[in-house]
Amino acid sequence: MLMGSTDPRFGNPMNLKRFLGALCLSALAASAVAQIGDSQFLPPGEAFKVEAVAEGPDRVRVDFLVTPGYYLYRHRMNFALDTAGGPVAATLGAPVIPEGEWKEDEFFGRQQVFHESLSVALPVARARGGALELPLVVGLQGCADAGLCYPPEKRRFKVSLPAAAGVAAAAAPAPGAARDAGKTGSAGAGYVSEQDRLAALIRDGRLPAVLATFFGLGLLLAFTPCVLPMVPILSGIIAGQGASATPRRSFTLSLAYVLGMAATNTLAGIGAAAAGQQLQTFFQQPWIIIAFALLFVALAASMFGLFTLQLPASLQTRLAAASNAQRAGTLWGVAAMGALSALIVSACVAPPMFAALAVIAQSGDVARGGSALFAMSLGMGVPLLAVGASAGQLLPRVGAWMEAVKEFFGVLMLGVAAWMLARVLPERLALVAWAAPALALAWVLWRLRPRGAARLWAARALAAVAGLYGIALLAGAALGGRDPLAPIPQLAREAKSLQFRAVKGTAGLDAEVAAAAAAGRPVMLDFYADWCVSCKEMERYTFTDAAVQQALAGAVLLKADVTANDEADQALLKRFGIFGPPTIAFWGPDGAERPQFRVVGFMKAAEFAAVARQATAATPPAGARP
Repeated sequence: MLMGSTDPRFGNPMNLKRFLGALCLSALAASAVAQIGDSQFLPPGEAFKVEAVAEGPDRVRVDFLVTPGYYLYRHRMNFALDTAGGPVAATLGAPVIPEGEWKEDEFFGRQQVFHESLSVALPVARARGGALELPLVVGLQGCADAGLCYPPEKRRFKVSLPAAAGVAAAAAPAPGAARDAGKTGSAGAGYVSEQDRLAALIRDGRLPAVLATFFGLGLLLAFTPCVLPMVPILSGIIAGQGASATPRRSFTLSLAYVLGMAATNTLAGIGAAAAGQQLQTFFQQPWIIIAFALLFVALAASMFGLFTLQLPASLQTRLAAASNAQRAGTLWGVAAMGALSALIVSACVAPPMFAALAVIAQSGDVARGGSALFAMSLGMGVPLLAVGASAGQLLPRVGAWMEAVKEFFGVLMLGVAAWMLARVLPERLALVAWAAPALALAWVLWRLRPRGAARLWAARALAAVAGLYGIALLAGAALGGRDPLAPIPQLAREAKSLQFRAVKGTAGLDAEVAAAAAAGRPVMLDFYADWCVSCKEMERYTFTDAAVQQALAGAVLLKADVTANDEADQALLKRFGIFGPPTIAFWGPDGAERPQFRVVGFMKAAEFAAVARQATAATPPAGARP
């Protein structure tokens, strides 16, 4: 009868298999009571002992004691507050459940189980106040290796939390915890952020699906402002090869560059997650960025013909006799450039990267988290490989045009240098930096001598436009301009943005959140750094939107500038489990953080406004999605 059912739940054979498996499991569970009487099986209370104790004012530890010969299902563990006796002045954060061992289960398919005892960290978000008795409900289900499966059950506890000296913030969502958010009973339980969904995929998904998904996400990230500057870098390297830039040679150079970038992203990510630090912040210090920018200026000058980068003649003679070694050495150099670009150029934290780092940091699964990072980095490198595959056909081999192409890539190198310097220079000086590639482009276009009068006049017209834009940038810097897209401040329409209050360190944040809670106002905290490209995008395109401003009209807006990365900044980042900006956190009017609404990376205005409305509401609607 079931096979002929038209119920859509059974249209998928896998759904039907799971339904039949669950039905069989229910039958086995129903007969468990009779079998428990047999001395072969222990009662569930003895087979699985559970204890819940307070580990401070904002954290509970739940211990599961598993008797040998029995096991617990990881995916059947859930945690909630018992509100039967009335409202509870607290919410639960995402539980931090360790990794189990994989088992091919007869009823549920491939699942993680625990044959040994384990502890689960359960964050609690609450307002400042005295001691609190927390009514906790713990759900679990387990089986005996001998073949008996127990029915799902609930255990209830009263956990006495000590007085909270400050406002406790729930810890960062654990990977996969958002999958069970609907079972925790916390506010807004139905919303799952992108980074949490991806973290759940890394931890629990099939590895081929994880790699394919993160490769695709990397391909999307390749077209963001954090990765696009790598295109002129690699193009300039290929153009610098001159007549030797064959299609095969260009693709090999591109592959070396991409592998260097991917390996660095993976190793740096694993190290950062394991150490609880954002290692890229070291490479965003002003002196490092300025030094790297000057390197690109030198490369641009070389392409303009001001000097030639080459080895001494004696060394060239030796290497000519071993061309393979010369080729290998060049590839290692390009790979090193890719590694440096990964650390210095692409300084952005996006949801896929956050998800992979969170899995490594919180579960210790380096293999799956690192594999996801490597697949994402390869996806980011696809456009770069396309550049290498096509360069041998697009770049001319000999003649004056070859020199013009090299000069054009010199302009692109200056553009990369200006883009990097804009992250550390004052906004007025950044306009001067942007004027350099604009004026250089005007010079290159004016010197072109294309065939035909129409092409010549077109080149001259473009040169005039580039030159006027460069002059406008210099004039704007003198007049106090800040925006390279609208350099003259008197002609630019100033967009109204959100007004933030600066906050420093955990103590300063607790004081601000406590004051907001006393006034019944929600809080938004923006983690920002001068070198963070996506932070600037949020300021320019998201925070200036009228819908976003309306959604946050009643909220207290705080900004934590972590550019200095001093001890106070590191302590604040570590407290929230944040790997770098931009990251935005929300607190409700009750003073409790709502970690499921955290925003990582750039988010468009319409989507961010929807998230902000839910995150700052007095009671976010359960199951709502923006």
